[in-house]
Amino acid sequence: MDTLNVINGVMLSVPVLLALLGVGVLFTFWSGFCQYRSLTHGVGLISGRWDSKKGPGAISHFQALSAALSATVGLGNIAGVAIAVELGGPGAVFWMWMVGLAGMALKTTEVTLSMLYRNTDNPSNPNGGPMWVARSGLREAFPGIGKLASLIGALFCLPLILFALTGGNMFQAWSVAETTRSYFGVPTWVSGLVMAVLVGLVILGGIKRIGRFAGTLVPLMCGIYVLCGLFVIGKNADMLPDIVRLIFTSAFSPAEASGAFVGAGVGTAFIFGMKRALFSSEAGLGSAPIAHSAVKTKEPVTEGVVGGLEPFIDTLVVCTLTAFVILSSGVWQRGPAGEWPATPSTVQSDKGWAPAIDSAPPGPWSDGDTVFVVATLTQDDGSTARHRLFGQIEGDSGNLSIRWKPLSSAAQPQLVDAGLYENLPASTLTARAFDSGFDGLGRWMVTITIWLFAISTMITWSYYGEQGMIYLSGQRLIVPFRVVWCGLIVVTCLGFIRTAAEIDTISTVAIGFMLAINVPVMVVLGSKAMRAYKDYFRRLDSGDIKEV
Repeated sequence: MDTLNVINGVMLSVPVLLALLGVGVLFTFWSGFCQYRSLTHGVGLISGRWDSKKGPGAISHFQALSAALSATVGLGNIAGVAIAVELGGPGAVFWMWMVGLAGMALKTTEVTLSMLYRNTDNPSNPNGGPMWVARSGLREAFPGIGKLASLIGALFCLPLILFALTGGNMFQAWSVAETTRSYFGVPTWVSGLVMAVLVGLVILGGIKRIGRFAGTLVPLMCGIYVLCGLFVIGKNADMLPDIVRLIFTSAFSPAEASGAFVGAGVGTAFIFGMKRALFSSEAGLGSAPIAHSAVKTKEPVTEGVVGGLEPFIDTLVVCTLTAFVILSSGVWQRGPAGEWPATPSTVQSDKGWAPAIDSAPPGPWSDGDTVFVVATLTQDDGSTARHRLFGQIEGDSGNLSIRWKPLSSAAQPQLVDAGLYENLPASTLTARAFDSGFDGLGRWMVTITIWLFAISTMITWSYYGEQGMIYLSGQRLIVPFRVVWCGLIVVTCLGFIRTAAEIDTISTVAIGFMLAINVPVMVVLGSKAMRAYKDYFRRLDSGDIKEV
C-alpha cells in the first residue's frame, strides 16, 4: 500500500493536476467556450431533435450519454465526494467545480477525437477510445511511427483495464456492501453475490443492452437523488451562505481541525477536490469516449458536444448536491460516539504505535465496526499534524474490544482527547448526512441509490474494460473477462478492505497513467478536433445541417 501511495503521489501530484486543468482551459478558449454549445445544442441532440438514424453506430445520443453517465454518476458522487470532504475539507468542493468546468472542454475534445478515429469495421458495433485515437490519429499525423502508435494505444489499455477492475468495480462493490452492512446488518459477501448476478445479467447483452438499461435507469436514479438532496439542503437553507463562504475560504487557506475532521491544508483540499472530480467525471481519462464511440451518427462532432454535458451533470450538479448535504449536516466534523474516563496514552510495538487500551467505551458499537481515535504527530519540520489511528471492534455486546491497526512513525503520537469516533467510510458518511434531514432518509434512500449507482457504474466500466481487452487480444478473452469481473465483485466483499483510505489508494492507482497517455495525445491531435468542431458549427449556423 505504501508503494501505491508513492505512485499516486507522483502521478497525481499538484503539477500534473495543474497541467490537466491548464489543458481544459486551453480547449475552452480554443473552441470558443464549448461549454455553451454543450448546454444548448447538446441538449437538443439528446432530445432527438436532430437525429437522422443514419451513419455507423449502435445506440442513440441519449443512450450514449446515459451509458457514459452511468459510469460517472455513481459512487464517485456519493462516496467519492464524502472522501473529498472528509479528507480535504470544504475547500475540496471549490476545486471540484474548477475541474467540472474545465472538464466540459476536456470531454468535448476527447470524445470528438474518438469519434473521428473510431474503428467502424463492424458498423453496427464500432470500437473507439484513446487506444484507437493513438493508433489511427498519431499514425495519420506522423506516418513513420505506425508501430509506436499502436504500442501507445496498448499502453493506454493496461491502466484502463486496471482502473476498470479497481475503481469501476472494486470501489463500487465495497462501498455498497459496507453501507448495506452498516445499516441493515447484511453480510458483505451476500451483497457482493447479489451484485455479481445483476451485473452479469446485463453485461452479457453487450453495448445495446447496456444502452437501453442506462437510458432507463440513469434518469430515474438521478431524479431520486436530486430531489432527496434538495429536501435536506432546504431544511438547512439558513446555513447555505456560511457553507459557500467556507468553501471559498478553505480553497485558499487551511481548514481547521474539528471533531472527526483532522484538518486540511490548501494543497490537500486541491488534491482531493481535483482527484475526486477526476474520479467522478472522468474528464481527461479517456474512458467515457469508449461509450460515446458506439453512438449512431454521421457527424462525429455531435457526440463531442453531447459528451461535454457529462461533467456539468456529474460534477456541477450531483457532486455539488452531495457536498452541500454533507457540509450542512455537520457530520463531517462530528464529535466522538464514546469516551474513556481519561485520554489513553500510546505504546509502540514492532509494527508501530497504538493506543494503550483495547477495551471499547460505551457507544453504538457492534462486532466488525471500524473506529478511530485522533492523535497529533510531530512532523520532520517540527510542526504538528492530526492523524487518525484506526481499529476494529470485536466481540459481543457485553464484551467489546478493539483490535488496533498500528501507525508507523518515528515520533510518538499523542491522542488529542479521550474520544472514540465512528468511522463513517465513504457512502456511509453521506447516508448519515441525509439522516440529518429526516431520520431514516439516509438509511433507505442512500442505500437504494448507491445500489443503483454502483450497479450502473460496474456495468458500463465492464464494457470499457472489454474494449481494452478487444484492442489487446481481440474477442477471444471477452467471456473470461466477464467471469473474472463478476467474480471480483464477490471477492472484494469478503472483508479485506476496511477503510476509505485503503480503497481510495487502490481505486486511483491507474488514473495518473491514463492521464499521462491520453492528455498528451489530446494536445498533439487537438488541432484536428478543433478544426472538425469549428467546421461543424460553421455548417450548422449557416443552415447546411438539418439532421445528424
